[in-house]
Amino acid sequence: MNILILGGAGFVGSNLVRRCLKEPGNNLLVVDSLDPRLKSTTAHLKRVWPKIEFIKGDLRDASLMKKVVQKKDVIFNCAAQTSHPLSLTDPFFDVEVNCLGNLTLLEAVKKYNKKALVIYPSSSTVIGRSSEKAVDETHVERPLDIYSANKSVAEKYYRIYNRVHDLNTLSIRFANLYGPYGKGYPEFGFINYFIARAFDGKEIPIYGDGNQKRNIMYIEDAAELLYQCISHQDIFGHVYFAVHREHHPVIDIAKEIVSVYGKGKIKKVAWPDVRKRIEINNVAISGAKLYNHIPYKPKYRLREGLERTKKIMETVI
Repeated sequence: MNILILGGAGFVGSNLVRRCLKEPGNNLLVVDSLDPRLKSTTAHLKRVWPKIEFIKGDLRDASLMKKVVQKKDVIFNCAAQTSHPLSLTDPFFDVEVNCLGNLTLLEAVKKYNKKALVIYPSSSTVIGRSSEKAVDETHVERPLDIYSANKSVAEKYYRIYNRVHDLNTLSIRFANLYGPYGKGYPEFGFINYFIARAFDGKEIPIYGDGNQKRNIMYIEDAAELLYQCISHQDIFGHVYFAVHREHHPVIDIAKEIVSVYGKGKIKKVAWPDVRKRIEINNVAISGAKLYNHIPYKPKYRLREGLERTKKIMETVI
């Protein structure tokens, strides 16, 4: 297959590149803007560099999108601004990437490659705070920050282009992914941030008591799910949650990280005002709708995923 991965130097993208390369018949074109605000780097791609074609380019560039979408069988759009705090301090940048960027891609696909399968990794935070004990795709959306609001809007773009223009689009909502090749900054996912702090033997800050529960998923499971979607065209035109069944309090996740890495120290701190305002509290998400269509189930439990992450980090560094 000819596969295009936009945002391929990011956390999800770089792991997805590795999954796609497991199939010898796949030809990969990887595009990433390497915008310093997004902390992306090609360092994680060095080991696979000879096996891919890479273009430094932006999702918002219509002429580039026209070029790269042609003759592709599958397009994974992992290109995104993913920082909740940054979306609040620079909302126009978030809109440009997460809204206008997606429209630019969809217009290019509509004009130059309507047969392509277009898969969009979205976020569970589009729902905001949960109002049900078990959250599924019927849950109301009340996003609490600009990033989550724009991810929700982008999902609607994909659905509209499927309904109106017959594009093969699919949105997959992930929650709290972690694993190798993460960015290690607090604004880009708390678990990878905790992992980076433990790896360096530093304190791990926990806001409040840390008892708020989260669904979590190891990144290789997420990459596998995205790849499995290619073979199930009956799910296109819809949006699905993709989550592991296990969910843990934040404090327990931090303790497990310290246990696996053998260093790092947990420190409880007061909530920063902005973070408290956008905190989603406890949430338990069901992925049953997706797993009724796809036989693959996430297989790595928390400790297994952390141990695998540690091994890969030690090998890479």
